[in-house]
Amino acid sequence: MTQTARAILLMILAIFCFSAMDACAKAIAAESNTVMALWARYAGQAVLVLVLVAPRLGQVARTRFPGLQLLRAICQLTATSAFFFGLNFLGLAESTAIMDVNPVLITLGAALFLGERLGPRRLAAIGAALIGAMIVIRPGTEVFSPAAIFPLTAAIAYAGFALATRFIGGREDPWTSLLYSALLGAIILTALLPGQWQMPSPRTALLMLALAGLGTTAQLLLIRALTLGEAAMLAPFSYVGLISATFWGVVAFGEFPDRATIIGALVIVAAGVYVWHRETRSARAPGIASLKAAPAPESPVLDNRTDQTPR
Repeated sequence: MTQTARAILLMILAIFCFSAMDACAKAIAAESNTVMALWARYAGQAVLVLVLVAPRLGQVARTRFPGLQLLRAICQLTATSAFFFGLNFLGLAESTAIMDVNPVLITLGAALFLGERLGPRRLAAIGAALIGAMIVIRPGTEVFSPAAIFPLTAAIAYAGFALATRFIGGREDPWTSLLYSALLGAIILTALLPGQWQMPSPRTALLMLALAGLGTTAQLLLIRALTLGEAAMLAPFSYVGLISATFWGVVAFGEFPDRATIIGALVIVAAGVYVWHRETRSARAPGIASLKAAPAPESPVLDNRTDQTPR
């Protein structure tokens, strides 16, 4: 598997985990409140990361980009909070569909701020996937209510988070990014928790644990994906979240998709498969060309030593 293919696969897995996390958050909010879900998300991640990196905490805590890590953590907390609160007013698939403007923002931001190439094929894939999302959203319907401001805010904040993650990339340990984003959210939400705390039932407690694990796993996968692949190339695969959100809506909440949702999902899948094919083929082409162009190896020249070892 090429590096590009690995990046795409990690991105898809990350988006699927994020969707499962959102489903847990919606279920927790229905049984308690959204602040409890947010606290579980960040406090749980903070505990998990601290336990896993305890032997090398001093090394992980060192960062070359303190300001950028702070900005990244703020963007992530804003995106998560806005999206979770929006789930109180909109269905999981509808919220995800509105948030799916973020690939366009990521693609444009990657070209403007990261200097990534913005070719016609990437633009075409983004456009096709956005059309698929619009088929699901159907502008003019009840999906475009005042509550849509929550997932729209989440989309803008998530784009900033993804661009900051891509810029940091392989310059720092992924666990450093996980640590700082978790600590900021955990500190802020723990301060807000006393006024919102409700004793969770056993089922809610299990959902909170699952949410923390899924959120941590998803973010680690996303960091690895954005380390291996360009943000503009990976952006269309954010639309996979609409498909997985529809799946969780059916399984967990009985929200069955209509014909328009199915058609839009198929358009999104087609756009993603096209990007996968084009990008992975482009990644393999230079290696194949260099192998064809490489001269045949010369026969080893032997010296007059008794061991006759090639020079």
